[in-house]
Amino acid sequence: MICNLRKILSLLICGLILWLFLGLGNPYPAVAAVSQMEEAPGQILVRSRHTLQDETGKSWQVVLFKRLKAGEGESLNLRLVGFPGVAEFSHPQPLEITAAKGEALTAADRFAAGAPAANVGEWDLLEILPQLPKNSPVRLSLPLGQNQSLKMRVPLPVVLEWQDIATRKY
Repeated sequence: MICNLRKILSLLICGLILWLFLGLGNPYPAVAAVSQMEEAPGQILVRSRHTLQDETGKSWQVVLFKRLKAGEGESLNLRLVGFPGVAEFSHPQPLEITAAKGEALTAADRFAAGAPAANVGEWDLLEILPQLPKNSPVRLSLPLGQNQSLKMRVPLPVVLEWQDIATRKY
């Protein structure tokens, strides 16, 4: 009887250690990190990278980056990258950003002259980001080919991280 109890207890302890080791015990896993790097003398790049899903469950790499060049000011862009062959962006089309209360903003397409690949889109958020609400998620409407679009929800912590990058002085 004691031998069976020890076996059960050791199995439970091993299972708990494995559960914690694999990170299954953490309900809030790290999703992204803000990174800052010097690209060239006098040029700094600050970026936030997340993987988000659209309304159909497809994953997208979502990168907000701020580039600061000495003597030239700054730029703030949002780049979306889908898996090749899954979705193709329609250029030049604005990105529509809708707040929870229904306010719609549009960001200009940075790849109007040509994208590096059909599954890559980039939009200028320098003027848009300060207008986004600070207390709710937003929804992106991705302009795809053949007059189609996909919706993607951007959670509030990501929006707050973007606003922090936009307003922080580097």
